[in-house]
Amino acid sequence: MKQLKSIVIILILTLIVIVIVQNFQMLITPVEFKIDLMFYSIQSSRLSLSLVALGAFLIGVLAAGLQGILDRMGLKRDIRSLKKELAEKEKELNSLRNLPVTAGDVVAGNQLDNQ
Repeated sequence: MKQLKSIVIILILTLIVIVIVQNFQMLITPVEFKIDLMFYSIQSSRLSLSLVALGAFLIGVLAAGLQGILDRMGLKRDIRSLKKELAEKEKELNSLRNLPVTAGDVVAGNQLDNQ
């Protein structure tokens, strides 16, 4: 299984290298971004398309990582509340187990069984 995973990774990296080599001229093409609003206008300096793609990829990775951290924090909060609820239920169950059985409880139980 480990060898299969290594082979798949090598194939994917080879495919990425082939795409980069075949599109190298396009990746080094400089691009500019311009925002022109009624009250504000800004223009970026010339950047290669590969830097723009890399930046977009890194922003996506950071956003996904932040979302994962927030989800994990929420799940930890849920686990804490469930553990607290479990402790309360176990305490209640133990208190019910320690109640003495009286003759009245046995008679009432037998009457319910007969009905």
